[in-house]
Amino acid sequence: MKKKELQQLSKKPVAELQKKVQESRNKLWQLRVDLAAGKVKNIKQIRSLRQDISQMLTFINNHGE
Repeated sequence: MKKKELQQLSKKPVAELQKKVQESRNKLWQLRVDLAAGKVKNIKQIRSLRQDISQMLTFINNHGE
């Protein structure tokens, strides 16, 4: 994610972040299935999606403080 996107995420409510995490996890699962089937051309997309999920989870965990 870019810095602007991260700043926007930090301002969103926790419920919305949790929804985005769930959507991203579903997309990640689909990418992994497609990878096993040999359909994925861009392997880096999986790594960047995992990083995005972890950044959103970090915002969720720090939001309660």
